Amino acid sequence: MIPTELGTENVGKLLKQYAMPAIVAMAAASLYNMVDSIFIGQGVGPMAIAGLAVTFPLMNLSTAFGTLVGVGAVTLISMLLGQKNYYMANRVLGNVVMLNVAIGLLVTILGLVFLDPILYFFGASEATIPYAREYMVIILAGNVISHLYHGLNGVVRASGLPKKAMAATLLAVGLNTVLDPIFIFGLDMGIRGAAIATILAQVVSLLWILKMLTDKDHVVHFSREVFHFDIKIAERSLSIGMAPFLMNVASCFVVILINRQLQFHGGDMAIGAYGIVNRIVFLFIMLNMGFTQGMQPIAGYNYGAKLYPRVKKVLTLTIICATATTTMAFLVGELVPNAMVSLFTRDPELRELSAHALRIIVAVFPIVGYQIVVTSFFQSIGYARKAIFLSLSRQLLFLLPFLIVFPRLWGTDGVWWSMPASDTVAALIALLMISRLMKSFGKEEKAILE
Repeated sequence: MIPTELGTENVGKLLKQYAMPAIVAMAAASLYNMVDSIFIGQGVGPMAIAGLAVTFPLMNLSTAFGTLVGVGAVTLISMLLGQKNYYMANRVLGNVVMLNVAIGLLVTILGLVFLDPILYFFGASEATIPYAREYMVIILAGNVISHLYHGLNGVVRASGLPKKAMAATLLAVGLNTVLDPIFIFGLDMGIRGAAIATILAQVVSLLWILKMLTDKDHVVHFSREVFHFDIKIAERSLSIGMAPFLMNVASCFVVILINRQLQFHGGDMAIGAYGIVNRIVFLFIMLNMGFTQGMQPIAGYNYGAKLYPRVKKVLTLTIICATATTTMAFLVGELVPNAMVSLFTRDPELRELSAHALRIIVAVFPIVGYQIVVTSFFQSIGYARKAIFLSLSRQLLFLLPFLIVFPRLWGTDGVWWSMPASDTVAALIALLMISRLMKSFGKEEKAILE
């Protein structure tokens, strides 16, 4: 698709064209993580699942640094294409690569040097740290690959090739699914084999993405001129990417507190239950992220072109789709929790704990999709401060206090109930903020017409 059609094509058709590949890609990315967990849970055991859950905060932290660069760059490219500034869009591409490599190497070095203290702080025990360590050594070693893979895949999607971005993700997922049983069972490498399979799959997919971005016929592509570090581009990109970065950092600290509270009130099995529930819930969250990723280039382009009715329409359609998705998560979690958790473990105690937690965590999920979309919308049109506030409101302003107070009153159940409680408050805040923004759009529309 020619990027300028983002400003002329039917909005519903555009959202379908951009969101569907992103949804497939994000669902595949979620399955990417689920496949590891399922093979590890069924093939290595419940303590390995708990060890994997301990790594979630560190994985979130690594992802945070990747999104700091990638999401900001994708938003900038969408807006620059809307302004028909193709030269600067290509300069952003070059800065994506340089920043990802630099930040990725820094995360790798610090992570490997302080790995054991970090994992213990994150809730590891003597029983789970061997599994967590084995997994994270490999993941951290391939951190630059992961950052480049996710960042450049976003660039491909934003620059008018959503189906190819989807195909790159499907390639990585497919390879990971094939390699997991080979390394875990065939080569008897256990949890370390799952990590190796993940990185190898990303290497292959990244090579294909790099090949796509060397095509000079594509509006955004590599050339010698793009590899000049531009401090203004970096600052703008990082400021926009700060919202998802802080959201992931906040998520990291929240998961640390969750793990530590679960360790204190329920032990390793409770942490393992959270690991399973997190993977299930993550699938539906990632489907929502697919809708928001499809929305971002459309909203960014039309906002850059000052086509406010189209901006509002894509927001409305995305909210409808996202709400339907999280309502589906609610129904699955309440009606068939045992079937879902049985995919990950055969241990009766772990299955019972996981099913109980899943029912509670999805209790208010129908309103979660709305809050995710609104946060992403502010980010996609360059309202970095508002996006940052919404990103942090659920994680820090509400969830952290609930996680401190609720477990004192209700033990392990208090940990589970803190999540739907914070979701409810955060959704109300998002409603207030987006209502005010829509009023300001109405005023700007009138000014343009006059």
